Amino acid sequence: MNNCIQWFVVFVATVVVATGCRAAEAPKSYPYRITTTVAMVTDIVGRVAGDKARVTGIIGEGVDPHLYKPTRNDVVALQGADVCFYSGLMLEGKMADTLIKVARTGKPVYAVTELIDEKFLLEPPEMQGHYDPHVWMDVKGWGKCVEAVAKALSEYDPKNAGHYELNAKRYLLEFESLDAYAKKAIASIPEKSRVLITAHDAFNYFGRAYGIEVKGIQGISTESEAGIKDILRLVDFIVQRDVRAVFVESSVSEKNVQALIDGAKARRKNVVKGGTLFSDAMGAPGTYEGTYIGMIDHNVTLIARALGGDAPERGMQGKLAPPK
Repeated sequence: MNNCIQWFVVFVATVVVATGCRAAEAPKSYPYRITTTVAMVTDIVGRVAGDKARVTGIIGEGVDPHLYKPTRNDVVALQGADVCFYSGLMLEGKMADTLIKVARTGKPVYAVTELIDEKFLLEPPEMQGHYDPHVWMDVKGWGKCVEAVAKALSEYDPKNAGHYELNAKRYLLEFESLDAYAKKAIASIPEKSRVLITAHDAFNYFGRAYGIEVKGIQGISTESEAGIKDILRLVDFIVQRDVRAVFVESSVSEKNVQALIDGAKARRKNVVKGGTLFSDAMGAPGTYEGTYIGMIDHNVTLIARALGGDAPERGMQGKLAPPK
């Protein structure tokens, strides 16, 4: 099966899930059970649900959702939940069959990205008509997902709709502060240095939102492999633009980033690792970086400081872990 057909099959599967049966009964007791996929979804669902639900995520720290295949325990967790949430836009492509089976039982299954206007979404040529799924990299875009969660939970549990709407409203105020910090910190980078080179194309929404040029070694899905020509092309770019730092990602192998550094060194250009960014996964559970806000704060602060900008070492709230 060629890539185009593969993407189409997964796309159809995802649409089926997103429009699956949602006529489930309201919760009979609290906290009810919610199962989610990636940590970015888990975090926003937990913040909106509050004490009304117990939220369990199945794709953890440092795990690549593009390649993730659900385990037997994951299937049990999805089937045993009262409500399920996933990101959508084919981020969790290999989970499509499982999500379809769960939705067909009549369980509410929601894509948090379903309220995002198509005009907002990026559609890179290499994705053959598929949208870039990394919308959480734009804080305002992910804010629409918070609204979608509040709407979904209000549908499922209408007597507590006010609770979900208030939680979402308060949470979105934090998003406004985060978005403003990101804009200010990235704008402090000298204009000629506003170039972000990472392991794969997870930062396109980030680049558009915060005014920084983005280059990824691999494509949007980590299933793609970077070839020698891709590496050499980026080495040329690094030398020509005098790029000072490149970045690895917590959920992607750093071998290609190291190849860039070695290639630049062979051209007598010293470029350093700017640090590890969170792209398709957040930090460790229980840490500030293990929250959506902490994830973005970490990325923004690290990028700004590594590229010559002005950002506090411990981030916008002084909560980031001290640099190692």
